[in-house]
Amino acid sequence: MAEERQDPPKPRGSCLGKLASLFTFAGVLGLGVAVFYITQPQDLSDLKGTSPAAGTARTRDLHQVLKNAVHQSFPLNLTEEEINLYLKQSLQAKQGGALEKFVTLDDVRVRLEKGMAEVIIVRSVMGRPLTTSMYFRVEQNVALNDQASTDIIRDGGTLFPMIPDTQIAHRVAKGGRFGQLVVPAGFVKVLALPAFEKLADAYKPELDIAFTQMARISIEDGKLVLDPRPNGSALPGAGEKF
Repeated sequence: MAEERQDPPKPRGSCLGKLASLFTFAGVLGLGVAVFYITQPQDLSDLKGTSPAAGTARTRDLHQVLKNAVHQSFPLNLTEEEINLYLKQSLQAKQGGALEKFVTLDDVRVRLEKGMAEVIIVRSVMGRPLTTSMYFRVEQNVALNDQASTDIIRDGGTLFPMIPDTQIAHRVAKGGRFGQLVVPAGFVKVLALPAFEKLADAYKPELDIAFTQMARISIEDGKLVLDPRPNGSALPGAGEKF
């Protein structure tokens, strides 16, 4: 009697191949999620001085206020609200280059939190709003002669605060947000730094007074605290990092 013919067994994929496919799928899915959040503008409703009603409000000339504080040697508190109003009323920069026909610069806003400022550029790309932001911190150290040295750090601290205190956690800092997505500092510096440098050039006089002529600087919730006096009180304890 003829033997019953059996089909050869179907080859099975190796565990390594399946694992590679799984990682590829996860990578594509993660990229898709990242792109989605990048295209979603961040919520700015918590910012002071940016509501439609605030558009008609007048604020102090912060350039003159800063000059007066230095020349007359008195401390100064600049609130998030009046900084945003000043930006709204004085911003003259515009999008340039090859994308000028498709991209418009709508607004620049600032969010002030304890120890950190977030500068947000609001653009419209073919009519769709997009936001890009960069974090900034201030580090000051007081010498024995009571003179403070100031460094402006272009990041918002570690991107992974839940990771134990390791070198990797410190090296990977959060640089800002593309849309709603928080991205590492390296990405922001490579992809968005020219726009923020252009913005800084537009406000060079104000920034020079605030961050080079002020002896004491601190960023608090909703306000920037400045003091031109060497022995002023705006700066916390020597060596403390914001």
